[in-house]
Amino acid sequence: MSGSTGDDIPVEFADEVERELYAKRKKIYPREVTGRFASLRTIAVWVLLGIYYVVPWLRWDDRQMVLFDLPARKFYILWFSFFPQDFLFLTFFLILCALSLFFFTSLAGRLWCGFACPQTVWTEVFMWIERKFEGDRARRQKLDKAPLTARKFAIKGGKHAVWIVFALWTGFTFVGFFTPIGDLAQRLAQFALGPWETFWIAFYAFATYGNAGWMREQVCIYMCPYARFQSAMFDRDTMIIAYDPGRGEPRGSRKRSVDHKARGLGDCIDCTMCVQVCPTGIDIRDGLQYQCIGCAACIDACDAVMDKMQYPRGLIRYTTENAVLGKPVHVLRTRTVIYGSALLLLSAGVLAAVLMRTPLGLDVLRDRNALYRETAQGLVENVYTLKVINMDEREHRYRVEIAGLPGATLILEHDDVRVGPGEVLAVPARVRVDPHDLEHASSSLTFLVKALDDPDLSAHQEARFLGPARRAAR
Repeated sequence: MSGSTGDDIPVEFADEVERELYAKRKKIYPREVTGRFASLRTIAVWVLLGIYYVVPWLRWDDRQMVLFDLPARKFYILWFSFFPQDFLFLTFFLILCALSLFFFTSLAGRLWCGFACPQTVWTEVFMWIERKFEGDRARRQKLDKAPLTARKFAIKGGKHAVWIVFALWTGFTFVGFFTPIGDLAQRLAQFALGPWETFWIAFYAFATYGNAGWMREQVCIYMCPYARFQSAMFDRDTMIIAYDPGRGEPRGSRKRSVDHKARGLGDCIDCTMCVQVCPTGIDIRDGLQYQCIGCAACIDACDAVMDKMQYPRGLIRYTTENAVLGKPVHVLRTRTVIYGSALLLLSAGVLAAVLMRTPLGLDVLRDRNALYRETAQGLVENVYTLKVINMDEREHRYRVEIAGLPGATLILEHDDVRVGPGEVLAVPARVRVDPHDLEHASSSLTFLVKALDDPDLSAHQEARFLGPARRAAR
């Protein structure tokens, strides 16, 4: 009997949702597939994992080429040194990542998910290890159904041992981006790692082992938000992986020698190979589904079957909804133009800002323990700490000056300030003013820092000078 819930939702639909939410997980055994898209995925895995595992070991001018030194608040990327004052660049970088995701999704679907997402990349590696220990799809299914024996325990134990070692290596490399990896490796060999380093290595290893080894498609289907909001970036001209029902239906098995057209059959022989190779276990013939990660494994499997049947390739292919329906396809459309233009302009702006930024920073901190103090000579004095940040790759000598406050005198321990490459130097400074020269209780002044060996290298920062009430105090 059909009906509706109190919220006017059909009972059948509500029951289906409940079954989907609380259904017991069915383990998926993806079949290994070969083809052009499988080759592209393999190349992507090698390139991305190569970058991840190799980059921390590369050196640049006697330092790690990529290092996010959180305790020192310094971030090194190639020849650039970034400091907390450069946080704006991180903001723009995250915006660029979001725009890139929007642009490529609207243009070519879930390329990120299928070829570059860390979940996909590490799962590919874990599945490769699994196949080496347990064999192909049929053997893995048979092994899981078999009772626990010494052989099964050895196979499963060996697989998990390799998974854990690989996951620990992944966690170690992750920490190596934040702690000099050479020093980290030396202390690891001596069993002298600190508690936080040990925690993060173990935590990231556990996350890799759990996500890529156990959860796999569950992460993509239930945990990743991208699968839920991708439809907002799709339209009928977005490239997707689609089955052509006009060519494939009605489906049915047959021998290669049979004239399937005469029997009223489509090109699909209902071999289910597209389902068997799918890492999320869906049937692409049911249409576009949010579980599809765009890996194109079903395309390779279907093309191989079409080749054996001597049918044309492309029953399952990268295409658009409009193309499947025989309608014109528009690559340039409003959303792709907007996303592409914003991405291009922002990328050019960020690149220009990074290349043109002055490798010198200045922060001025006024001593807050006292508003001001009077010297024995009757002068008003404020105390400051100047943070001179040398973001260049070589040492510089700087001269510190003040401006904007008539009659003010700057007192430093040394006339010149020497700051090494990538160093932040705290410089104590005192500013004295005759109270008769103060117009207000709070006045503005500017600190200027100039490199003696490079006239174009300078920075300035405004500060406040506090004193007694204005001249009426005379």
